[in-house]
Amino acid sequence: MEASAAETSATVPVVSADTTAVSPQTIANAYGDYASKSLEQTWSYFEKLAAVRSPDKALEVQTEFAKQAYETFIAESQKILELQNELARQRVVFLEGFMARMTQTTFDLRAARN
Repeated sequence: MEASAAETSATVPVVSADTTAVSPQTIANAYGDYASKSLEQTWSYFEKLAAVRSPDKALEVQTEFAKQAYETFIAESQKILELQNELARQRVVFLEGFMARMTQTTFDLRAARN
């Protein structure tokens, strides 16, 4: 028994409305944001370091900068990873839908021949 077009379209995966479309540009923007934050943190670090007058305070400023840079790296890397995962998921959903439409078209053509 052949599946109708309505039955087949109901099984095609659909992107949920609560997720936003992710593009390579979105990911590039996330990398740009991270680079911008990193440069701002580095600039702030050098300003603080220039104002330091003792080795103890210099070590404190350096430790603070290292901790802040690490936390920013982890947070931004996680954000970029999630964007890349969403882009991959969107592409798979698109391909699944495409394959479902192609399969249905093939079934419809075969049914029309018989």
